[in-house]
Amino acid sequence: MREALQDQTVFMLVSGAWAIAMIAIFITVIRMCYTIEARSGRPMPKQGLPGFANVFPVAFNIGVAKDEETQRLRWRMNQRLLVILAGFVVFALIVRESGV
Repeated sequence: MREALQDQTVFMLVSGAWAIAMIAIFITVIRMCYTIEARSGRPMPKQGLPGFANVFPVAFNIGVAKDEETQRLRWRMNQRLLVILAGFVVFALIVRESGV
């Protein structure tokens, strides 16, 4: 695998696929965060672009509704954040292994 990753084209393809996957997962995290905030009674803009998604306060259960369904959504959001963290760890190992 080390020889394959040392090829510049293969490394760029792996890096691009990793980046697309992490962005897609983070977009789902943001969408879940908006849903959780709406269920928790935070005011949401009615028109235009959505405001800032408070991912970290929601992840740490600050100002979030305590009902079971909202907490389940928050747990799913936290799982996706952990997947992103694991993705960065795996990518760091890939970069280290490739010698870039």
